[in-house]
Amino acid sequence: MARRQGGPDAMPRTYDNPRFPYRRPAAVGRTAPEEASVVIAGGGLVGLTLALDLARRGTPSVLLDEDDTVSIGSRAICFAKRTLEIYGRLGLGDRFLAKGITWNTGRVYVQDREAYAFDLLPEQGHEYPAFVNLQQYYAEEWLVAACAATGLVDLRWRNRVAAVENRADGALLSVETPDGPYRLHAQWLLACDGARSLVREQLGLPFLGQVFRDRFLIADIVMRVPFPAERRFWFDPPFHPGQSVLLHKQPDDVWRIDFQLGWDADPEEEKRPERVRARVAQMLGPEVPFKLDWVSVYTFRCRRLERFRHGRILFAGDAAHQVSPFGARGGNGGVQDADNLAWKLAAVLAGEGPEALLDSYDAERIPAADENILNSTRSTDFITPKNAAARAWRDAVLALSARHALARPLVNSGRLSRPAVLRGSPLNTPGGEESPLPPGAPAVDAPVLDRGRPDWLLRHLGSPGVGDGFTLLALAGQGAPPPVPPAGMARVVVGETETTGALQDHAGLVARRWGLSPGQAVLLRPDQHVAARFAAPDPAAIAAARDRAMGKTA
Repeated sequence: MARRQGGPDAMPRTYDNPRFPYRRPAAVGRTAPEEASVVIAGGGLVGLTLALDLARRGTPSVLLDEDDTVSIGSRAICFAKRTLEIYGRLGLGDRFLAKGITWNTGRVYVQDREAYAFDLLPEQGHEYPAFVNLQQYYAEEWLVAACAATGLVDLRWRNRVAAVENRADGALLSVETPDGPYRLHAQWLLACDGARSLVREQLGLPFLGQVFRDRFLIADIVMRVPFPAERRFWFDPPFHPGQSVLLHKQPDDVWRIDFQLGWDADPEEEKRPERVRARVAQMLGPEVPFKLDWVSVYTFRCRRLERFRHGRILFAGDAAHQVSPFGARGGNGGVQDADNLAWKLAAVLAGEGPEALLDSYDAERIPAADENILNSTRSTDFITPKNAAARAWRDAVLALSARHALARPLVNSGRLSRPAVLRGSPLNTPGGEESPLPPGAPAVDAPVLDRGRPDWLLRHLGSPGVGDGFTLLALAGQGAPPPVPPAGMARVVVGETETTGALQDHAGLVARRWGLSPGQAVLLRPDQHVAARFAAPDPAAIAAARDRAMGKTA
């Protein structure tokens, strides 16, 4: 294990970055390019998630990363419920719960008074909370180990993509290593190489959107205090007047503080340890001891590529879209990109779906990115007003929030990440749009009993390696046998009482949350999104809905 590289004042370290072994690629020194079915550029959170999801579906990949370790610093720390459910499906959910800091409550302050508080998960009966705070480097380390354990991910550390040529049959990459360069031909290239994506640069693809004229300081500090595990946001606090501050708890007694700095702030000056310590001390008071762990300065960006698919090159995560950190939409949105893309590419490579299925990645994830950008932009405009009128409106809302509950929902300190509902997707079978979970909606969890043992519904839906990944969820009918799915499709039957081969909906939450009556059914895609609903399911209708969700019909 190797220590993270720190500043000149030798900050204490709460985490030892692993160093992964470099291995000389066989293609170094050869004239002919190496061939690979799937190449992933970038070994961060999104690239590793894609590699693991593909591997769980039996699809091998080559992952290239120019470094030999996980992220330096905590970076993305807020993992939303939907992201946790995705990692639960991939076999890592328990690790997030065991290590992470669980929270559901947020509080917003104006100066030194609380404006309002909110609960992001007011109802019980879910395996995962609204959010878990966890440093990104832990998630990446677990993903690396899980990828390696599959035997299907060729992890190539210190392999830097230097050039990319987009071709009709894939992409030709020039890769640099400590032993020299080599060429690699990918039938499919998944660009997960971050905000400064070289793949995007090589293809000459511009971002659409805006960069906001403001800067924020991240200060991760180590302190032992009895503060609750909540999200706390201040507008114009006494310890940082005229600006905003955000506080989050992380594991290992690490706390994330975001200080608004203003556009004129000098990033290098603001990162000086003595200056950061002064800001933190002013916030906490002289009686609270702390140590710096990691410091960074960032600028708000809300923008995306016009398209995420360019032939056989597909972009995901920050390489495809960027949002401001407030709202925890960046990392969570990137993981949902991977969740959407992996099953489709695996199906195409297995010959189960046409190549046109991958066009739905744009059709589904671009609206999701636009929703994130819209909410992120609105939060940014509220936190950092751009003109006198906007500031007057913002200040009026904050003043009214002290006395009137009506104004409190207008206080926008970052609308927190929510899962995308894929409305209007070409993969949806119309019908049931008025239901609690219409076509395109992500599955919702509920407690069940499996042969008398407590369990969770989502653990039974869309498991990789089970059939074609599609699942028919049926509510046991009153005397009617459950519908028979087409060959290769899994079936999950839920009943009000314990019956042979059925999960028991002992709390009635499956029927209520899914809007199901006895005899009705829902078809789930491999990524646990609703593909179709059936009031009276029959095998032909179920097969037609699956074909549509697989991109086989218009």
